[in-house]
Amino acid sequence: MKTPILFFQFDEPKNRIGGLIIMAEFIVMPKLGLTMTEGTVSNWRKKEGDNVKSGEVLFDVETDKISNEVEATSDGVIRKIFIEEGTVEVLKPVAIVASADEDISSLLTEIGGGEKEEIDETIEKKEIKEEASTATTAKKVKASPKAKKLAAELNVDISRIEGTGTQSSVTEEDVRKFVKESKKAEKKTSPTAAVVAEQLGVDINQICKDSRIMKNDVIAYKEREDFVAMVNPQEIRKSMSTMRKVIAKRMLESQQVSPTVNYNLRVDTTNLSIFRNQIKDTVKVTYTDLLVKILSKALLEFPLLNSSIEGNEIIFRNYVSIGVAVGLEDGLLVPVVEYANSKGLKEISREIKELATKAKNNELQPQNLTGGTFTITNIGMFGMESFTPIINQPEVAILGVNAIVQTPVAVEGQVTIKPLMNLSLTADHRVVDGSVAAQFMARVKEYIEKPALLLL
Repeated sequence: MKTPILFFQFDEPKNRIGGLIIMAEFIVMPKLGLTMTEGTVSNWRKKEGDNVKSGEVLFDVETDKISNEVEATSDGVIRKIFIEEGTVEVLKPVAIVASADEDISSLLTEIGGGEKEEIDETIEKKEIKEEASTATTAKKVKASPKAKKLAAELNVDISRIEGTGTQSSVTEEDVRKFVKESKKAEKKTSPTAAVVAEQLGVDINQICKDSRIMKNDVIAYKEREDFVAMVNPQEIRKSMSTMRKVIAKRMLESQQVSPTVNYNLRVDTTNLSIFRNQIKDTVKVTYTDLLVKILSKALLEFPLLNSSIEGNEIIFRNYVSIGVAVGLEDGLLVPVVEYANSKGLKEISREIKELATKAKNNELQPQNLTGGTFTITNIGMFGMESFTPIINQPEVAILGVNAIVQTPVAVEGQVTIKPLMNLSLTADHRVVDGSVAAQFMARVKEYIEKPALLLL
C-alpha cells in the first residue's frame, strides 16, 4: 500500500525546478488510522541529498496493524533525515524536503536541531548556574509568615522570589505568581506551538515531552485527547435510595406473583372535554380527576377488578379506594384516595391535589399510601400513546392513561378528526379473565364518551 505523505509548509516559495515552485517542507509520520498514535520507520528508499519526484516512495512505515509505503507529493531534494529507523509519533517530523540551495535553518530551529537551539541551551544552562549561585549566596529573605508557610507547602525556594510587599518582603501572592510563572517556563515551547495550543484549547503543561514542544506535538496531543474522550466510557455507581429499593422489590414481586394480561382500548374524549369545560367555573378538574370518579363507579359494577388475592381466597369489597401514581425524582409514590365511590368530583379533585403536594414535599403519612384497591397511572402529559403498567400488589389490576392525540377517524363514511386517548389495562389473570376485562374497559369507555351517565 502507498500513502501520500503529509507536508507542513512554513516559508514562502523561493525556487523553481522545472517550473514547479519549491519550498522547504517537513515530512511527517502520517496518521494511517483513527487509533494510530505512532509508526515505525523500517526502511528508507532514499538518502540525504537524493532528488525525489512526486509519487516516489520515500520510506516504509509499520504499525501494529499494517505495513505501508509513504510517497512524496512534490519534487525536491531530501535535505535532512531526522529518523533513519525507529518509532515516531504521528505527525512528528521525519525529514525535510526542499530545493538544493534553499535555506532550511528556520525548520531546523523549529524542531530544535539548529544552531539557534544550541545557543538557547547554552544560555539556559548559564541562567540555571547563575540562579543556583544566587540562591547559595543570597541573604536572608524577608517574607510574611503566611508566605513562608505557603512556599514550604509548595516546596518553593523563597529566596528566588522577588518580593512586592513592605520593604520588598515576599507575600503569599508573590509565591503564587512565582509558581504559576515557573510552570509556564518548565515547558520549552515554539511560538507556533503556543499559538496552535491556544487555538485548540490545549494546556501545554499537559504534554509529556522533555525537549522543546513543537506544533505537531500539540496537534498529536489534541487528537489523542479527543480520541480518548470518545473511546473512554465511564460508569458511575450510585446506591439505590430506600424508596427505589422498595419500588424495585415490589415490582419484581408483582411480576413473579401475577400472571398478567394487557388490554388496550382507544376512547373518544370529545364529550369528556366538553363536560370539563362546562363545569370549570364551578370546579377546575383534570382528566385524572374525572377518570378517578369514573373508575369509582365502574369498579363497583365489576368487583373482580377491585378485588385482591390472599392465599386461596379472593377478597371482594363494597368500596373503592384508588391509588394515583405520583412521579418524584427518587421514584414513584402512590397516595390513595380513600372511598372514592362516596365522594363527589369536587372533593376527589381537591384530595388528589393535596396528596400530590404532600408527596412532593415528603409529607405523606403511612396511611396515605396504604389501603388502595385499584391504581391509575397517567403519563399522557409526556406524549406516551401506549405502555404496560405493572400491578401494584396486592391489587389485581392497574389502568394506564396515555396522551390525547388528534386522530383522523371515519364517521358515517366521512373522515373527521377526533381527540382519541389510549387506555392500557394490566390485569391479574388468576382473577380477571379476558371477557371480564373487556367488559370493564367497554364500561369505562362508555362513561368517558357519555359523561352524563355519572349523574345516574
